[in-house]
Amino acid sequence: MAQKKFLNKVYDVETRDEVETLYDAWADSYDAELVENGYATPGRVARAMAKTGCKEPVLDLGCGTGLSAEAMRAEGFQTIDGTDLSAGMLDAARAKGVYRKLWVTDPDAPLPDGYATIAAVGVVSPGAGGPELLYAMAGALSRGGRLAFSFNDHALADPAYTGHLNELLDTGAFRLLHAEKGDHIPEIGLNSTVYILEKT
Repeated sequence: MAQKKFLNKVYDVETRDEVETLYDAWADSYDAELVENGYATPGRVARAMAKTGCKEPVLDLGCGTGLSAEAMRAEGFQTIDGTDLSAGMLDAARAKGVYRKLWVTDPDAPLPDGYATIAAVGVVSPGAGGPELLYAMAGALSRGGRLAFSFNDHALADPAYTGHLNELLDTGAFRLLHAEKGDHIPEIGLNSTVYILEKT
């Protein structure tokens, strides 16, 4: 099936331009392909956010077409802003009307502050965002702010990703509120661990 080519390619892209090009091309069929393959992480992250008492406003980093915001809204979150490298993905997200604000990410600029929660659903991963995104998110939060994110199997197998997470925890900069392994994209046999961290 033609749509499968995007899901099969996503973990092979490496440069920022490759990521942007792939996601722009994928925008029209992204939701259908991910739903068809059982994409579970948005719902899992949103439920973990609600369970641990994450506050608004929420910044949905790497928001894509808005699947993550739809899941957050289903859990009662209302004030959600989104940003993404792909203008094509943002066009699809804008059509859903689930965000307060949307903008194209400037990867060379610091993340905006003022958010109670920064979510990165399926974003901090090979084929999307590098492990340094954890530090960028951490730096944009004030004390008591929350990070809500996931590591899929590819990220969990890469010591750069787990090392960045462990450093945030081991230095005492953040405390772990929630960690739960489960389905990511079950139809292709991929799992993820969902994390909620609080800045101390």
